[in-house]
Amino acid sequence: MKPTRIFVPCDSAALAVGADAVAQAIAQHVHTHGLAVDLVRNGSRGLFWLEPMVEVETAQGRVAYGPVTPEALPSLWAANWLRGGDHALRLGLTDEIPYLAKQERLNFARMGVTDPLSLDDYASHGGWQGLAKALTQSPADVVQSVLDSGLRGRGGAAFPAGIKWRTVAQAEAAQKYIVCNADEGDSGTFADRMVMEGDPYMLIEGMAIAAIATGATQGFVYIRSEYPRAIAVMRQAVERAGAAGFLGTSIGGSEHRFELQVRKAAGAYVCGEETAMLESIEGKRGVVRAKPPLPALQGLFGQPTVINNVLTLAAVPLILARGADFYRQYGMGRSTGTMPFQLAGNVRHGGLIEKAFGLSLRELVFDFGGGTRSGRAVKAIQVGGPLGAYVPESDWDLPLDYESYAAKGAVLGHGGIVVHDDRANMATLARYAMAFCAVESCGKCTPCRIGSTRGVEVIDRITQTSDATVRAQQVELLRDLCDTMLDASLCAMGGMTPYPVLSALQHHPADFGLPPTPTTTPHAEDRHA
Repeated sequence: MKPTRIFVPCDSAALAVGADAVAQAIAQHVHTHGLAVDLVRNGSRGLFWLEPMVEVETAQGRVAYGPVTPEALPSLWAANWLRGGDHALRLGLTDEIPYLAKQERLNFARMGVTDPLSLDDYASHGGWQGLAKALTQSPADVVQSVLDSGLRGRGGAAFPAGIKWRTVAQAEAAQKYIVCNADEGDSGTFADRMVMEGDPYMLIEGMAIAAIATGATQGFVYIRSEYPRAIAVMRQAVERAGAAGFLGTSIGGSEHRFELQVRKAAGAYVCGEETAMLESIEGKRGVVRAKPPLPALQGLFGQPTVINNVLTLAAVPLILARGADFYRQYGMGRSTGTMPFQLAGNVRHGGLIEKAFGLSLRELVFDFGGGTRSGRAVKAIQVGGPLGAYVPESDWDLPLDYESYAAKGAVLGHGGIVVHDDRANMATLARYAMAFCAVESCGKCTPCRIGSTRGVEVIDRITQTSDATVRAQQVELLRDLCDTMLDASLCAMGGMTPYPVLSALQHHPADFGLPPTPTTTPHAEDRHA
């Protein structure tokens, strides 16, 4: 008799709410009763409000139950859940859960389906097909496929990935590098972690393809220090992929060599900036470099270096396997493919939603997210991490794509979306952005280092004075300060800090003790908020 497979996620989000205890209780019951059951630790599907979400493989398909606790297991066994039996926690066939069924899961197709470290699982679900295709093509053709796909960096800057690859490929150097920026530090983001914990070979495959395309022979995955499980899983995956011949002196039996190392990040937000990350990998303090020279020409140890985010590299295997034209069928305009949006904050159904570019913020927060967890009205939605703008309700129906948001002076960033209800004080949140920058700044440039400190002081004066004239003067000073930071900071750390400040000031003036802002104003927030 073929054993029934039960899937219990080992993703950090599931572990945080007791997935290990559930797995141990299931294993104990199976052992005690001599049941024919295989317990598989899979990745998370990304429906975090239902974690631990346990799936049972039945003749009809995988049936989900959640959130499962050890205390609920006796009633689940009694309900014959190994046959998909009815229970209060039964969610139905996993693939038919509306939250999942409405998505376009391209890069996250295996997420929650496979055992993350099983090479057989990865191969049987489409893994290594992109690498195999790349090995039959010239490096120039591989680069062209990425260019033709329109893939843009998913780390925030949205720079065309193929242009970076082509620049490194054409550079003359004895040594070239591929560096994956996995220092995922933005509030409300977790897609990179999910990839590394739930489908690590996808990232390894993408990096190997990048190496073939550019002539790089050494790679580094720079992982956020607060992600111990991602670090551990990636190290195991690199070791297993190397032993299987997908890394090392001969990739897939070819003439291409690619060695890969995992590096633990330094614990500083600014090390997510690409040049500060390079400094950190080199063993130095994470301080931003001036550009030019560009990292593509003089990057890690002064050599040509491709630097891409986890999600960017994770998209590459599919592009090679299915073709650039297939990838371009998704999205809109110059925003091609899909984006793994990450919904967090005060939201009923937080989690990961992979959708083609073009849906709206309203659809994400209300159709997928179900509104606020508190049941109160949504007041503000921050898009693009802790330095992203607060998007006003008048723009919640804009298509989520790079151009539409750039036209509004906002950014999609890494796809993180944080929801606040009507109890949020936007002046407090604006102050937090400045204080965050002051703490996390590398200190190299004055606009960021000093500007953020002065920003905290100015916001305090605005909110603490009862004198309307003084308040107006301080608001003008804050706007001027933000202009300086926007235009003169060395990197996006200082250059983006004004986004949440100015958008909060523009769209929620009452929280600063100000009258409503006129529709039209010549100040900086019109350009950046």
